Amino acid sequence: MDTEAIWAFLGTQGVDFGLKVLGAIVVWLVGRWLIGWARRLAKAALQRGRHIDETLARYLSSALAVALNVLLILAVLDIFGVKTTSFAALLAGVGLAVGTAWGGLLTHFAAGVFLQVLRPYKVGDHVIIGGVNGKVTELGLFGTTLVTGDSVTALVGNNKVLSDTIQNFSSLPARRVDTTAKIANSVNAHEAMEKLKEAVAKIPNVAKDPPPEVEILQFTPEGPLLAVRAHTHNDNYWQVYFDTHKAIVDTFGAAGYPVPETPTVQRALAENK
Repeated sequence: MDTEAIWAFLGTQGVDFGLKVLGAIVVWLVGRWLIGWARRLAKAALQRGRHIDETLARYLSSALAVALNVLLILAVLDIFGVKTTSFAALLAGVGLAVGTAWGGLLTHFAAGVFLQVLRPYKVGDHVIIGGVNGKVTELGLFGTTLVTGDSVTALVGNNKVLSDTIQNFSSLPARRVDTTAKIANSVNAHEAMEKLKEAVAKIPNVAKDPPPEVEILQFTPEGPLLAVRAHTHNDNYWQVYFDTHKAIVDTFGAAGYPVPETPTVQRALAENK
C-alpha cells in the first residue's frame, strides 16, 4: 500500500470533500428549519383566510413541505456535484422499479386530491371511513388521520377512503338518538308514552325541532316495546343517549310501573303464591 499516495490524495481531495460534507450538513439543518418555519407560516396564513378552511390549509401545508424537501435534497446533491440534469437522468433510469414500488402511494395521493375537491368531510367531523369510526384530525397527502372514541390514532389511506363507503355524522345539524323501552302488558301504553316523551324533552341538548318521539315499535309477550327517539348535535350524542336511558328508568320508576316479565315467569310466580 502506497501510504504517500494516500496522504497525497487526502491532502488534495480530502479537505475539499470534508468541506462539502460539512456544507451539506449545514445546508440540510438550516433548510429543514426554514421548511418548518415556512410550513407554519403558510398554514397560519391559510387558516386566516376567510374562504379556506382548516382541512384545505393542512393539505396545502403538507404539499408545500414535500415540494420544499425535494428542493432541499437537490440543493444538497448539488453541493457534491450532482447536477439536476444528472439527478433527473438517474430517476429516469430507475423509474420503472420506483414507479412499481410507489404505485400504491401515488394512488393515495391522487385520491387525496379528489377528497379535497369532493369534500365529503373536513377536519373535526365525526366519520366512519375504511371501517374506522372517529373524528378527523387531518386530511393528509396520502392518508386521513382519525382519533377514535377510545383515544386511538388511526391513519386510513386516502384510496381506501375513496373506494369505500363514507359515513359523515357531522354533515347535518342534528343526529337522531335511537333507543328502546319495554313496558308490561298491564301498563297503559298511551300514558307511558306521554310521560316518557315529556321526560325526554327536558333532557339537556335535546333538539326541539324535530321534537322527541315515543311510539310503539312492536308487541312482545312481555309487553309493548317502545321506540324512543330524540335529536341532538353530534357533539352531544352520547350525553343524550345515556340521559335518555336514565329518563326511562326514572320515569317508569316514579310511575310505579311493574317490570315486564315473560309469561313463563308470570306463571312461575303465580304458582309460588
